Amino acid sequence: MHKVMLYRFFVCFLLLLTCLLNSFGQSDSAVLSRHMDSILATQGWRTHQNIDALNQVSQYIFDHFENEGGKPNFQSYEVNLKQYRNVIASYGPEDGPRIIVGAHYDVCGPQDGADDNASGIAGLLELARLLHQNPPQSRIDLVAYTLEEPPFFRSEKMGSYVHAKSLYDGDTQVEGMIVLEMIGYFSDEKKSQEFPFGPLALVYGNRGDFITVVKKFGAGKFARRINRRIRTKKPLRVRTFTGPKRLPGIDFSDHLNYWAFGYSALMITNSAFYRNKNYHEPTDTKETLDFKKMAQVVDLVFNTLRTF
Repeated sequence: MHKVMLYRFFVCFLLLLTCLLNSFGQSDSAVLSRHMDSILATQGWRTHQNIDALNQVSQYIFDHFENEGGKPNFQSYEVNLKQYRNVIASYGPEDGPRIIVGAHYDVCGPQDGADDNASGIAGLLELARLLHQNPPQSRIDLVAYTLEEPPFFRSEKMGSYVHAKSLYDGDTQVEGMIVLEMIGYFSDEKKSQEFPFGPLALVYGNRGDFITVVKKFGAGKFARRINRRIRTKKPLRVRTFTGPKRLPGIDFSDHLNYWAFGYSALMITNSAFYRNKNYHEPTDTKETLDFKKMAQVVDLVFNTLRTF
């Protein structure tokens, strides 16, 4: 009799725990995988030359944001007589400082760009679902950028530059910015992780089984708060890398344009070419990614944002 009662109590406890976990949001690896399929299903590569492919993906992002209550809009701009567009969706209160979470959807050349950066976009889409189910206390804008890759990288034609400048010109209050840049590739193999400075392996280890919060020296209050809070989350290992802006790789994504306008910004990444040797290669395919860990990255970001 006592064993039956203990069993029932244990089952009830597990159900309650599951409900509590779900109330905080749980990213779904199967949903991330389906988003990846849709992002990679364009006719042709998602390069700056292929407007149709870019528009197909941006429309998919728009539709998902709309289905998840984000009231999306396109931010269109012209480059070389062609129209390109960011996609923006907002969650939480309309007033007050906003947090920007972004990722780029274009690729560098003839390749799927599964990790770089369909993984970041899939994560952004899953964040939309979680934010719709669990409305945040602070305003959060999700932004999908175009033209992050060469030949427009480090230029004013980047989608993130256009967006950051529009915030600055509009005197918009911005708490800070997070970019999701390559969040799908992980490895438990020894020596699978490299660093811009070899001895760092003694601090971080040489297995590429963690996600990294990357920020520059003096990145600002928001970046410090995100870094401090995200490191308390589980189960994925989180490592922080802080260094000078000139260090190779530390500004290799859209957050650099928010730095340019004085906003506190950081990058969440698997460290790109320091780990994933498929970087900017045709071998950057869906089959190389770990969707379970990718889901854990999304949960880390979502549960950290809930504390603001």
